[in-house]
Amino acid sequence: MALLLLSGCSAIKIGYEQTPSLLYWWLDKHVDFNSTQTPAARQALDDLQRWHRKRALPGYADLLSRMARTAEQDVTAQQACSLMDEIENQLDQLAQQSIALTAPIVTGLQAPQREHLARYWARKNEDWADDWLAPSEARRLRKRSDAAIERYEDVYGRLTPAQNEQIERHVRDSVWTPQWGQQERLRRQQDLLQALERIHAERLDAAQAQAVLWKVWQRWMNPPHATDKQRMQAWREQGCRHLAELHNSTSTEQRQRAIKRLRGYEKDLRELAGRS
Repeated sequence: MALLLLSGCSAIKIGYEQTPSLLYWWLDKHVDFNSTQTPAARQALDDLQRWHRKRALPGYADLLSRMARTAEQDVTAQQACSLMDEIENQLDQLAQQSIALTAPIVTGLQAPQREHLARYWARKNEDWADDWLAPSEARRLRKRSDAAIERYEDVYGRLTPAQNEQIERHVRDSVWTPQWGQQERLRRQQDLLQALERIHAERLDAAQAQAVLWKVWQRWMNPPHATDKQRMQAWREQGCRHLAELHNSTSTEQRQRAIKRLRGYEKDLRELAGRS
């Protein structure tokens, strides 16, 4: 999660001002806004960006600063998980604000739009299955390993053969499987679709819809069933151990590059936060 967040920082620096428009078109593909909803959706996304610039970006920058200081030394799995906790807290705050601003629009989604969303997801699920279930296990592991190596190299620079082997071992040992990934993907989609149906059927107002959607987000992040909850926790703890192990294998040169990278991201975000 940390590496994915960092990978997005440079993109935010380049296209932050266009983010509301990009998000609008992304959402429109999912639900096909009508002429009445479009202005409200655009306004909500503009408001979200203003909140994000003022309230969220400084926190991201502070987190990057702490990560840079932590990267100077070896780290423990507990320290890595502590950073993950902070990232998850930031995501929760973003989700809360997003839900608060978009709940009035969600209450107006019509049956054809909910059906449009279900069809859109069905097509995407087919693509996902082609990518993650159809290939052989060896090809899937190779794809995951290559993606992980690329993310780490974006921070640390070129990795050694031993570090590449370490990442490949981490991927092989991961509790995540494509089958479980598909299960979680479908669970979350059905959870939201059912929530949208409930909001419409019970004619909930914006405040009530906001409460329903917040519970959906919480279930997205924390599976309701004990077996899945345990697996999610095991996956998270495993990720913390793997991140710590990889970091502790890095050279002084690799760590200096990572610190420079983190400080650069921090500077970018503070500059963005300071713009009116």
